[in-house]
Amino acid sequence: MTISLPPAEEFTVAGRRVRCRISGAGPAVVLLHGIGRTLDDFTAQHELLAADHRVVSVDLPGHGGSAPLAAPHTLPALAAAVGEFLDAAGVDRPAHLVGNSLGGAVAMRLAVDDPSHAATLALVNSAGFGREVTIALRLLALRPLGRLLLRPHPAIARRTELAIFRDPAYATEERIALALAVARQPHAARVMVELVRSLGTWRGVRPQWRAELLDAVARLDLPTLVVWGDRDLILPATHLAAARSRLPRARTHLFRDTGHMPQIERAEEFHTLLRDFWAGAAARP
Repeated sequence: MTISLPPAEEFTVAGRRVRCRISGAGPAVVLLHGIGRTLDDFTAQHELLAADHRVVSVDLPGHGGSAPLAAPHTLPALAAAVGEFLDAAGVDRPAHLVGNSLGGAVAMRLAVDDPSHAATLALVNSAGFGREVTIALRLLALRPLGRLLLRPHPAIARRTELAIFRDPAYATEERIALALAVARQPHAARVMVELVRSLGTWRGVRPQWRAELLDAVARLDLPTLVVWGDRDLILPATHLAAARSRLPRARTHLFRDTGHMPQIERAEEFHTLLRDFWAGAAARP
């Protein structure tokens, strides 16, 4: 079916359609969204950063306007697909990787598996730092409840958008309509269920992949920024303490009265924080 998504570009990578947005010139920045979301969660940051960076936003496989993978959707598979896309898009130097939620874990996995793609990491309310996650995602791991809960419905789309933001004004009719359109894709439920079951159970996020990934990221010693919204209902802000413990050299920041997407609710402040972080990383010995 035809899905109404905001205008963007398309690449074909390994025979698979990839929806993306590429703007500006300068050091490369790669923006990676969360599970069940699209590159449109980074529209404000994309536009701000494109003034002096080459900014690349991309829909992850099976999300938004990007076709699903032939293989099961797992964290390593998503990271590998992003790497292939960056190669196809001509991003041939290490980039500033910025990931929200699942996108943060994808950014970390990509940096570990192919360090040539990563100059810095900015992890925004990122998956990977704790077991706790909203029950709405934990229930998706239960058969056959997962697919039932993922049925496209306006009330579910509205409830999801309201859960993401501290300020309900950000749960606009446009965002709700986009979420509903994306959920109606034939492969959407399958991709979500595959990802949720590969990353966790009804009890929460699995510890094995988290421990391995964070150990590997710590060994990379990349300049890293970890930020959180203190009113996040998806991944609690207590995970920021775990980030400080596991990545002790990382810079951290807690946004007050902010939900799961500081890049939207605190767009200007987030943009300034990113630029200051990158400037500090450039000066790092």
